[in-house]
Amino acid sequence: MNKYERRSAVAYNKKAADYDNSREGKFTLEYNMLLSEIVKIKAGDAVLDVACGNGRLLKMFADQYSFDGYGVDISEKMIEQAKSLNPSIKFVVGPCEPLPFEDNTFDIITVSAAYHHFPNVSSFAKEAYRVLKKGGVIHIADLNLPAIVRAIYNPLLPLLRAGDVKLYSPDEIKETLKGAGFQKVSYIIIDGKVQIAYGYHP
Repeated sequence: MNKYERRSAVAYNKKAADYDNSREGKFTLEYNMLLSEIVKIKAGDAVLDVACGNGRLLKMFADQYSFDGYGVDISEKMIEQAKSLNPSIKFVVGPCEPLPFEDNTFDIITVSAAYHHFPNVSSFAKEAYRVLKKGGVIHIADLNLPAIVRAIYNPLLPLLRAGDVKLYSPDEIKETLKGAGFQKVSYIIIDGKVQIAYGYHP
């Protein structure tokens, strides 16, 4: 576990019990709601939410669809909350890379408001590609900020204690996914502040 993962685990273990009512929980809810509207799941699909937190996004999916659900998160306390909220979904404590799953396992991968915590996004993208089935899709929803704001904040983020690593532009996320082998990579910007990137496993 590197320093960013340790920081994230400590920070989110502290927040887990009342996460939905916290400022960050309410912030993340917007991303979860957007993904729950955008991601289309077929009956029987295997769906993995990476950095799943307390399992709220998977619960939103489960309220709409019948699927085989999985979640992984670095915080064991968040995973405890997720299991309580979603007793039929499988959760494991683990990092975003390497992902603790076999090759060609999932039809859909989601990441909600957590990509900027990942220590090595290129390694994560390769892992996501590995565990997705052919024809599978990844959806990444994260904060979108102007270049000047990112330039100010990014040197400061590693100094914080919550495990934040870097804020990315839409084109940076797109190029990272393409570099891992994803095709038809694109993104949308919602209200100027949320970016959702897509990539398909050919």
